[in-house]
Amino acid sequence: MARKFFVGGNWKCNGTTDEVKKIVTTLNEAQVPGEDVVEVVVSPPYVFLPLVKDLLRPDFHVAAQNSWVRKGGAFTGEISAEILVNLNIPWVILGHSERRQLLNESNEFVADKVAYALSQGLKVIACIGETLEQREAGITLNVVAEQTKAIAAKISNWDNVVLAYEPVWAIGTGKVASPAQAQEVHADLRKWIHENVSADVAASVRIIYGGSVNGGNSKELAGQPDLDGFLVGGASLKPEFVDIINSATVKKN
Repeated sequence: MARKFFVGGNWKCNGTTDEVKKIVTTLNEAQVPGEDVVEVVVSPPYVFLPLVKDLLRPDFHVAAQNSWVRKGGAFTGEISAEILVNLNIPWVILGHSERRQLLNESNEFVADKVAYALSQGLKVIACIGETLEQREAGITLNVVAEQTKAIAAKISNWDNVVLAYEPVWAIGTGKVASPAQAQEVHADLRKWIHENVSADVAASVRIIYGGSVNGGNSKELAGQPDLDGFLVGGASLKPEFVDIINSATVKKN
């Protein structure tokens, strides 16, 4: 079963109203493959979600950058899955390394968030990845397997999950996992899912790569057989995000 290429743009904590409108205009004018070839999702800061959703072309979709772990209520500063559903926001990014590291979100907490978001009808980009110390210690697969195992223990249906492998040492550093390094982890992760979840999920779940992806390296990365797209950070704020979306055509060759 062919896995549709997926390109996500994580705008993180960036943008003014004018800057956001400019980015959306660039995307709306872009010549990119159709929805049958690539699925494109952009994730602005919470306060810009309705604006971006209203202005963005209909073949692109929006994602929140986080959601609360359970039903809303007395949780100051949090946004619940129910609120996102009410706003017709279809996607949410969960478990990003910046939240795991800076806010101490554990594997279990992230897994609970994923399960709750799915239960409310959201689609989830679930992030996993190792630090430089973990890679140098040779435990990359152990780390990403444990992160994935926590999610697998809480969910039974993977249809609305995209796994984003983001080596922490490559995020915003300019360092990029080589195509071979990325393919190795993606293949090992798919093998782990085959052995611990199911063959069907292993064949169908999209595993995308994040970590200093740009217009210059995206085509070579996209050519790796187990790499099903990208979660793009800094470059998603720039015109080169269009080049990254267009790297989806590599899969058709």
